[in-house]
This record gives sequence, structure tokens and C-alpha cells, in this order.
Amino acid sequence: MLCNASVSSRARILAVCSAVVVALLAVALFAPLPITIAYPGMTANVLGANNGQQVISVSGTKVRPTSGQLRMVTIVATGPNADVHFTDVWTAWWSRSQAVMPRSAVYPGGGSVQQVTQQNLNEMKQSQQAATAAALKHMGLSPSQVKVDLKLADVGGPSAGLMFTLGIIDRVQGDGRGNDLTGGRTIAGTGTIDQDGTVGAVGGVALKEQAAKRDGASVFLTPRDECSDAKAELPGGMRLIPVSTLGDALNSLAALRSGAPLPSC
Repeated sequence: MLCNASVSSRARILAVCSAVVVALLAVALFAPLPITIAYPGMTANVLGANNGQQVISVSGTKVRPTSGQLRMVTIVATGPNADVHFTDVWTAWWSRSQAVMPRSAVYPGGGSVQQVTQQNLNEMKQSQQAATAAALKHMGLSPSQVKVDLKLADVGGPSAGLMFTLGIIDRVQGDGRGNDLTGGRTIAGTGTIDQDGTVGAVGGVALKEQAAKRDGASVFLTPRDECSDAKAELPGGMRLIPVSTLGDALNSLAALRSGAPLPSC
């Protein structure tokens, strides 16, 4: 009888412990996590129109017709207040078209959706100003005489800086010898830029490459500091070109047009 009572007691304890474990697992599966899931976003040809508006408009100097495309690229991410659960993270972990990031890395300041949106728009405006300054400086044009207007609706952040700069140069002078910077290709890229033409890292390169490939790009310009991430998930058939400065980008595009050797990661 004592033996049977002991077995019965152990069975009850095991059942209670199992129920607790199951309850904890259920909480872990369905409790929101401080995680953001990112995906490939839209791309836009800065040499053309977006939502019916010319992306780059220049006044005060002649502009030229262009062929080919210079596509800026984006990622999209779950919002700062979105509920992301373990099942979402598990799915994203095994998907090449999704990335798992700490929410603090994507939204370092926290805040509401409206605050984050405004911050991204401010960063985009600053990026456009720096891109314009870098392009005009490269071409030896005065900002007091040449006006550049950049319009790209529903996009925020600073990562289109390099492509804006290349687009302005292509619209105004191309390579200076009557040739398009693109050589007729569809070229995508990412990277911040400052007024002196230094290209900076932006994050999310692997997802941006997928967006570029989806929208027809065969060449991708990446900040050199992000070579490791860019190489790891490079889509088949896409050529990767690392750059650290505006001069690097222009020299690489010239090499691409002529068939000369290109830098690699």
C-alpha cells in the first residue's frame, strides 16, 4: 500500500510539473517579443518618375536624356508596436526573404509610429540635401545657380543618398563625354552619402539585394563596410560592387561600361 501511495504521489507531481511546463511553453509561443521582422521593400528608378512625379528635377542648367536605370532600394519592417511572436521569428529565421532584428536596432529611439515616421522623413530630407551637395560639388556647379528638387513619396531614411547623387550627375552631365553612367543597365544600390562624397553603411543589404533582383537589376552597389553581409546572400546573376566614396562608384561604373576589371568584396 505504501509503495502504491508513493507511485501515485509521484504521478501527481509529474502531472502538475508537466502542466506548468506546457503553460510556460504556451506563454513563450504566444507572448510578444522585442523583435522586428524585415522584408524586401519597394525600389524606385531615380532617373524616372515615381507615383507620377519626376524623382529628380533640375533647374538652372541643362539636363540630358538618360537610358538605363539607377534604382534605390528599401526594406520594410514590422512596426515599433507590432506584436511579433516566437512562431513569426521561427518562420523568418528559415526564410531568405525575411530577417530577424532586435526592435531596438530598427527603432533605436522607440516612440510611436508617427514619431518614427517623422524621424525617417527628416533623415530622408537630410540625405537628399547631402546628395545634392555632393553631386554639385563633383560637377563644379554652384548651389546658388543650380536647383535640384528630389521627390520620392512614402520613403524615409538616409540610405538612398548614393543613388540620388549618381542620379543627379547622370541627369546633368552623365560621364562628361555624352555617355550614361548606367551604360543602359539597370543598376541598384544603397548607402548614405555626405557632402564630401563619403559613402556609409545602412543595414539590411541582403534584403535590398533581393528587392533589386526582383525589379530587374543586374548590378548592386554596396558600401564596402557591408561586404560581408552583401556577399552572404547575393542573388544569382547579380554583380556586387563595393564602394567607399562617390569617386569609387563613378570609377566602377566607368569600368563596368568599358569592360575593365571591377573591385570586389
